[in-house]
Amino acid sequence: MNEAFVRLEAITKRHGDREVVSNVSFDVAEGEFLALLGPSGCGKTTTLRLIAGLETPDAGEIWIAGRRVTAEGRNLMPPRSRGVGFVFQDLALWPHLTVTGNLDFVLASAKIPKHERAQRIAEILRLVRIERFAQSYPGQLSGGEQQRVALARALIARPRLLLLDEPMSSLDPNLKADLLKELAALQQSLGVTAIYVTHHEDEAAALATRMALMMDGRIELLDKKERVKLNRSKGAMSFGEPDYEAV
Repeated sequence: MNEAFVRLEAITKRHGDREVVSNVSFDVAEGEFLALLGPSGCGKTTTLRLIAGLETPDAGEIWIAGRRVTAEGRNLMPPRSRGVGFVFQDLALWPHLTVTGNLDFVLASAKIPKHERAQRIAEILRLVRIERFAQSYPGQLSGGEQQRVALARALIARPRLLLLDEPMSSLDPNLKADLLKELAALQQSLGVTAIYVTHHEDEAAALATRMALMMDGRIELLDKKERVKLNRSKGAMSFGEPDYEAV
């Protein structure tokens, strides 16, 4: 295992009187695909947003690529400087821009020279297989096509860290299975470090090299061998075999 690329140290986040993330610590190695698995409302999305810099923790530290980006209840580095690509649960595509426009906006914001943008856009469209939709608007695309656009937008600036917040929750099972395979292959080919939030075991198993289980704002277990089972009837999480790290 490589040295940690992402490190959370005793991260806590409160919303009013409620502690939504409570003393969370874990590492993600460079090039690793970690699934953050747990029921709705357990703090998964907030954890992802804290890593991205979209929210500020009340306590603890976050490190990305050897740089401390959060400490002492404040963000030390803005989101745009963290080298992070983010795929949101609702995808958050800009409806008034074409697919190309969505991608070009990201590159322009990153101050990529105009002459370089067209080449990058063509490359990423080929990579996620949506070349024919380059001039389409998000509202003209199917759910799976929109998901590919959101992934392309997250990757267009060539981030070293990819964060995905349940992006496939609205897709039908067959389409989701195909896209999960493609996403796993894409992550491997690019070598990007990835954290994928989900409450579905099948998604986590299809993607992750390791899984973190979250309950009530806390990381309960880190699995080494992808045998997580979520016992929804009891509201608890368990493993198929006791091969885990207690946290």
